[in-house]
Amino acid sequence: MAPIAVPPYRNGLLVVQPLKKRHCAECRSGPLPLLVLEEGAPRCLDCVDLGHLVFLARGDTALTRRSREGSALSAVVVRFNRRRGRYERQGVLVEEAALARAEERCLADAEARRRRRARDARRREAEDVRFTDAFAREIRRLFPHCPADRARAIAAHASVRGSGRVGRSSAGRALSEAAVTAAVRASVRHMETPYDQLLMSGVPRHEARRRIAATVDTRLWEWREDITARA
Repeated sequence: MAPIAVPPYRNGLLVVQPLKKRHCAECRSGPLPLLVLEEGAPRCLDCVDLGHLVFLARGDTALTRRSREGSALSAVVVRFNRRRGRYERQGVLVEEAALARAEERCLADAEARRRRRARDARRREAEDVRFTDAFAREIRRLFPHCPADRARAIAAHASVRGSGRVGRSSAGRALSEAAVTAAVRASVRHMETPYDQLLMSGVPRHEARRRIAATVDTRLWEWREDITARA
């Protein structure tokens, strides 16, 4: 049986997942799912005093790190990748108690992260509600004849977090008159004119806007009517 050429590992013990069937050179057990090379000959984990360790597959960096930190004895497990022509890490062997402690710590961290995400989500939700209320009030201030429920709907649509709509722009967050008016104009354009149908029929956007401009301007004037009447 030819020896297995494995590169040296500087950070501890190295265990191999063999691609071919191998038997322990000492106790003759096998085929071995994992082996350690001593003087070029394969040994089973029991013969090299690693049989009490448990395998932890790669993938969870925090769990692996904590398991190795808490384990008095550990080893890195590698397997040869024929296509790439190199040995690649598959996981680690650690003491079972160390793995259990590491899992408890990771679960505690995960629960803490979950609670933090929940708190952050509640905070963002409250911020969004306050901002939507402020946006709706500004609509009503600029367009006092706009129905309250419509103002609220316009504000809710324009201020959706992550939507890229005018309410989430810097001008929108500052409640600038131009941004608020743009949100109201967009709502009227889409809900009270044939603008969407014109786009769907192939009319260019600028031409579609020109065709419905008078309708939009009339509606905005009506919603401003009581301000105009006092002027």
